[in-house]
Parts: sequence; C-alpha cells; structure tokens
Amino acid sequence: MKKLYFLLFFCSILLHSQERYFLNSDTRLYTSPNPSADFLGYFKYGAEVRLLSENQNGWYKIQADNLSEGYIQEKYIAKSLNAKDLKVKDPKNPILEGGDAYYGGNHLFVLAAGLKARALPDKSSKIREILFTGDPVPVNYLPINPDEWVNINGSFNEEYSKYTLRKFLGPRPNFDALLKEFDKLDATALNERKTVSERIVELAWNSNYDKLIPAYQRYYEVVKQLNDSKLLTETELNMALAKGLANHKLVEQIIAFTQKSHYSLKSFKTKSVNISLTDLIKTMGNPPKKTRISDECGIYLSDLFYYYPDLEVSVDEKQNQGEIIKVFINENNKFIINSNAILDHTLSEKAFIEKYGTYIEASLKSPHIYSIVMEDSQFRLDFKDGKLFSVEIFYYC
Repeated sequence: MKKLYFLLFFCSILLHSQERYFLNSDTRLYTSPNPSADFLGYFKYGAEVRLLSENQNGWYKIQADNLSEGYIQEKYIAKSLNAKDLKVKDPKNPILEGGDAYYGGNHLFVLAAGLKARALPDKSSKIREILFTGDPVPVNYLPINPDEWVNINGSFNEEYSKYTLRKFLGPRPNFDALLKEFDKLDATALNERKTVSERIVELAWNSNYDKLIPAYQRYYEVVKQLNDSKLLTETELNMALAKGLANHKLVEQIIAFTQKSHYSLKSFKTKSVNISLTDLIKTMGNPPKKTRISDECGIYLSDLFYYYPDLEVSVDEKQNQGEIIKVFINENNKFIINSNAILDHTLSEKAFIEKYGTYIEASLKSPHIYSIVMEDSQFRLDFKDGKLFSVEIFYYC
C-alpha cells in the first residue's frame, strides 16, 4: 500500500512538473516555506515555474527557469495570466519591467563585452550567442548570488535556453560614465583600458550612431598600444564607418540615391531588379537548379527560384518575368546604384565606406555586411576579404 501511495505521489509531482505555471505577481524564491526565511532570488510578474510538490500549507516547492529550487506561496501561482492578477510589485526587485525604449518585457542589460550565452548553466556548455554591452535580455528570475546563472531565454524550453552569470547583468550602462572611467585610467593600465574601451564601443553600437566616433577614438588609443596590425586595420575601417554613420543621410535622400539601381550581368543591363525570363535565359543560359521555396509573406515574384553559380532569381514562367534576389559580384556582374555609383568586384570595403558610408546601415553583430534601405525593401551588401562579394535584396514581410 505504501508503494502505491508513493507511486501516486510521484506521478502527481511529475504531472505538475510537465504542466506550465506562471506567477501572477512579483515574489521571491525562499529557502523554506516561510515568508521570514532567507531567499535565493527575485521573480518578476509573468515568470514561468515548475511545481515540484503538492500544496503544503499554502506553499509549493518549485523550480525556477535557471533550475534553482525553493518555495513560493500558493497564491502567486496560476495556470494562466489575466487582468485580475495580483501584480504586487517588489520595490527591491532589480528586474526591469517592459515599456522602456529597449525591451518590451521583463529584462536587464548586458554589462560585459563579448558575453557568452550558453546552452546550459555550465561554463563548458555550448555557446548559443555572443552578447554585447548594452544588449537587453529577457529576465524573469534573478538570483541574488552574483555567481549564479540566469536564464536569459525566459522559459524552460531547453532547445532555445540561454544562460549567463548574474554578475554580468544589470541596469543599462551609462555611455558618458564609461567614457569618464576610461579617461581616468592611467595609460599604462592596458588591460583595464582594453576592457573598458571594448565596452564603450559595444555600448555605442547599442546607442545612437553619433556615439561611435568618441567610442572608437578611445578604442584606437588602446589598439595602437597593442600594436596588432590586423586589429589596427580593422579599427581604422570602423573609424571610417563611424564617421559615415554619424553623418547619416535622411531616408528620402537614401531612397532617391537608390531609385535607379540595377545590375549589369555579362554586360546586359537590367531594369531595376527585374528581368524578363527571355533575357535571363539569353544572358545566363538555362539554370543548373530550380527550386520552389516557402514564401508565407508573399514577398517574392514567385515561389519558383532559378539558381545560377553567381545569381538567384525569383521567376514567374507564365508571365515571362524574373526578379533578381541575389547577385555574386565578379568580373561579369556589377551593381549599379546610379550613374555615379557603379560597384564592381574591384571595389574595396574601405573605398565603399568612404564613398557611401552616409547612405548605409551597419551593425557590430554583422561585420562587413551593410544595408541600404528602400521604401519596401533593402539591399544588403556583403564584403569578403576586403572586396564586394554579393548584393542581395530583402523585402519587408
């Protein structure tokens, strides 16, 4: 009989652990079922938890999304969230609510440069993502121990879970304060200057473009001290990029700049990104590969694609039409933005930035890839080994 009771109890716990439960208020994770007990961390409204026990005098033993275990009161647990939830706010809870300019849900910001987000709460586990200073990340449970792990995916889904240490998360860093911190450092404190300057650069990319110039000025000081030729070249490229981005053109100027953009394919000049199927076959021959793709947004001319070694085209065979999606730039293919901006395989990345840096968008997370925004789409230009490699058009869904 005792075995039967144990089995029923175990099955009940297993069932609870598999169901989804949420917190209808801010609360804390306690070490024992007592509001006067020590606590391990803070929960924010909407956090998901796993139940590990039956209700015990108004308390449940639960597991937080970082796999920590403890106790919370039964009144804060719900199977779904609604407008009648308690939503009692804990004034000491450091987790930020949604609604600021950076993130819509519960969150904190990355404080360290090049922070590794891992698949498991383990320093040897797979790296899922590299995060930058100033990146907002979702946080629903925050331990008080700075060396504990935080789940920055916000749920128990192991396929997408991401973890980092508590000490690397906090309120959004202040750019001006970081500049002052760097400027106060002794010139011989190279490691500290490198750490702070990397944070400054990453935070600048997570701010406005006008912050990039003062960020790279300081970083360049450090790079010269390091005397790394490759890093010097890369930093000088980024300084040129910062100058262009800081003087960014207005949207209407950029659209006017790209209005007559088209391609030259083996000397055949297209009309914008469109080409008749007849001209495509005449110029490029029959495609080595044809494939149908899933186009849920309906953004392409057709779901039928022709793939050439240096060209990808969406094709409507019945209408005798083609829409060029991607072109690999080589001796035969050029991207012509207008009569004064002809981009071919000899164009260096630095020359491109110096000439057209005021027209482009860029991101630290996608180095050497630049976009030029249009009304309903954008051109994406990819540079490899310092030369223009490909041009691809992306439509907004």
